Amino acid sequence: MAEISLSRTKMLLVSGTANRPLAEEISAYLGQPLCQVTIKRFADGEIFVRFDENVRGQDVFIIQPTNPPGDHIIELLILIDAAKRASAARVTAVIPYFGYARQDRKDQPRVAISAKLMANLITTAGADRVLALDFHQHQLQGFFDIPVDHLYAAPVFTQHYRQMNLRDLVVVAPDVGSAKMARGFAKRLNAGFAIIDKRRPSANVAEVLNVVGEVEGRDCLVTDDMVDTAGTMTEAVRALKRLGARDIYCCASHALLSGPAVDRLVASPLKELAVTNTILIPEERRFDRLKVLSIAPLLARAISYTHSDQSVSSLFD
Repeated sequence: MAEISLSRTKMLLVSGTANRPLAEEISAYLGQPLCQVTIKRFADGEIFVRFDENVRGQDVFIIQPTNPPGDHIIELLILIDAAKRASAARVTAVIPYFGYARQDRKDQPRVAISAKLMANLITTAGADRVLALDFHQHQLQGFFDIPVDHLYAAPVFTQHYRQMNLRDLVVVAPDVGSAKMARGFAKRLNAGFAIIDKRRPSANVAEVLNVVGEVEGRDCLVTDDMVDTAGTMTEAVRALKRLGARDIYCCASHALLSGPAVDRLVASPLKELAVTNTILIPEERRFDRLKVLSIAPLLARAISYTHSDQSVSSLFD
């Protein structure tokens, strides 16, 4: 009996409730309607999921970022389980933002490695593979015991900044952990490179100690994978201004914008903050200098390539 190729099965796109507009954009790019799914909550908040279409033998892609609240990760797990129990041929968890990624090592006694726990839960729920964007640390791919396609938002950002025709640009890494990403941006944009020496006395608190590199009289681009409370980013912007930088642009793949983030960003002297739509940003958290770039075309092509068994890494050649 001949083996059935997954590329010959029907693609089924499924959206959770975490970022429905992104899923609808992906659906439009692929010309593939979203699967009809019932997702509701009981009076106590417990999540109920039911597929309202046939899933048997289909190649299912479940689109759901796992940013707070915790219901989003639970909803993803239940969607995966429901698809597997409905006899899907393959289930791919499309996770534009992977929550709990910052807890990726035991750097002090008696703490959890929560990123590994989340990876285990997704695998145990029945996902066959993961399609994710800009993990907080690249080694998170090794936390999964299933194939992981790790995408990068860099092409989306570099296209945006090329169109702006910035001159005499310096790409600035806000800390040592972001240095590799910043060097990649600098290479693509034919820009200079600088790095900020930062210490973090406690979670969500950052202090700039020094800036290594020439920034005086030059435009600067501060790159990071996420902006949470914006403490690191706004401290970096102020430090660069003190050193005589001209216009300062910032970009981050994931806009969590928690707590005082918006107030801090509005009060800072940055020219523009560019983010992607991996996380749904409520209207009340948006401000004039926030530029939201769509990651939907990139995710749509990655889903299409995965479904047809083509190389996803070719997207970044």
